[in-house]
Amino acid sequence: MKHLEHYFDFCVIGGGMAGMCAAIAAARHGIKTALVQDRPVLGGNASSEIRMHICGAHGKDRRETGLIEEFILENFYRNTNQNYYIWDSVLYEKAYYQENLSLFLNCTVNEAEMDGNRIVSVTGWSLTSETYHKFYAEFFADCSGDSILAPLTGAHYMQGRESKSEYGETIPPDTADKKTMGMSCLFQIRETDRPQPFIPPSWAYVYPDDSAFAHKGHDLKTNWWWIELGGEQDSIHDTEEIKHELLKIAFGVWDHMKNRGDHGCENWIMDWIGFLPGKRESRRYKGKYVVTQNDVEAEGRFDDLIAYAGWTMDDHFPAGFYHTASHPTIYHPAPSPWGIPYRALISENIENLCFAGRNISVTHAALSSSRVMATCGLLGQALGTAVSIAVKDGLGLDRIDIPKLQAELMEDDCWLPFRLREVSPLTKEAAKSHPVLGDGRDRPDENGSNAAMLEKGEEAVFSFDGFRDIKGVRLVFDSNLNRPEKNMPCAYPLELKGYRTPETLVKSYRIVFRTPDGNVTLEENNNYQRLNVKSVAIKADRVTFIPLETHGAEKCAVFSIDIL
Repeated sequence: MKHLEHYFDFCVIGGGMAGMCAAIAAARHGIKTALVQDRPVLGGNASSEIRMHICGAHGKDRRETGLIEEFILENFYRNTNQNYYIWDSVLYEKAYYQENLSLFLNCTVNEAEMDGNRIVSVTGWSLTSETYHKFYAEFFADCSGDSILAPLTGAHYMQGRESKSEYGETIPPDTADKKTMGMSCLFQIRETDRPQPFIPPSWAYVYPDDSAFAHKGHDLKTNWWWIELGGEQDSIHDTEEIKHELLKIAFGVWDHMKNRGDHGCENWIMDWIGFLPGKRESRRYKGKYVVTQNDVEAEGRFDDLIAYAGWTMDDHFPAGFYHTASHPTIYHPAPSPWGIPYRALISENIENLCFAGRNISVTHAALSSSRVMATCGLLGQALGTAVSIAVKDGLGLDRIDIPKLQAELMEDDCWLPFRLREVSPLTKEAAKSHPVLGDGRDRPDENGSNAAMLEKGEEAVFSFDGFRDIKGVRLVFDSNLNRPEKNMPCAYPLELKGYRTPETLVKSYRIVFRTPDGNVTLEENNNYQRLNVKSVAIKADRVTFIPLETHGAEKCAVFSIDIL
């Protein structure tokens, strides 16, 4: 067997949306980072292995931006036929080709070396290369979902449902228990141009009528999320046993749809079925602060707010598929947005351990809102940015400058509710032809409007009373935060509407700098991202932005322009 040692500033365990965003954010902020993933692909529940579409905050203009939006817009641009393996490649590219980031796939962490309450190293086994990898780092992030470092390090964690009285919540049961939300094996279907038979495996369950599907909508529009089990078992150690039952149910459901009643799917086929369950809940770390139902309902207006959620408190019954008395979940109301504090991302007893994703420090009730993947992506980006500050400033995780972290996140297009982004000094100083472009609001405000709606070819001018040293220009365009499309589909009809870049995005533009030696022009001819940061090193007393073309919209919507 081969043994290798690696040395990093930051080691991230888990390559779902939270882990990816944590690792990429840290690397982009200049620290040497490892991303260790136990699967061959990235994306976790959103990957081709599980195929849950990315969900996030409800409500107008509440869509998550930052890295998660960057990934999705890249997918819209490249993956017009909505192929899951292309989506995998988009995520792979973002991590593998990121400067300062080393990617270790098919590597399962199974050992940790401790020095008191500090992690020295973790070791993982790579099945494909028969290699043990030992990772030394200053800080470790567990974004694995199942919190694998908890039993390996002695980190405090929670599992199951608290009692009502423990945190003064109303959603939990009267008595605490170990029950959780379950896991699902999804499947996808595809329409063809002719009738298609389906022969189920002999071991599939048989559902001769609709009685097994009480309160479960089983039509061509569902993504079969309610094929769920495991909440009454151990959602970690019983996973393989649970998976076998889920597969029996899934094949039985499709057999019922195809062969036992008229469900409108004569021409449809089962195109794919997941053999890796998508999990909702297992271990949750105990952090410096535990977020509760009461915090959610109070909108989470924390001083150390670093991300937000806005999904309902969507609390699935532990019995999952076998809960027949009512709908499989209760949608307890939650405000959108509500803020998540940084303290919920750092361990209460292991000094260099942090976490992001569904395993942050929240009660079961709060988890039911914070667990969805777009929220997890925001948490990951916040965590990676926080660790970069800790490394560069030589501080412990609990001593970093929170306002500095919040400012860096907002600069990277991570909107923080209840706060306004501070614009650059040069932007404040400049005389602006369109003042709305320099007000620090990078998405629609409470009145639903904050963008400058420019005609194609119309100039937006920033002028100074003398020449200034300019290092770059930061632009935020409109990617339509209210678009209905998910990152990937649940089913493939015959007339599939292909993905395309949002029409509202500016596709091409020109920036003209008036320098002592005349005009210098910077051009972009194929933009499909919301956030654009263009680096320059130039002296100018006037900067002019000219939008030239969109991806379809008549006018060019620009939320902000900062002169750096």
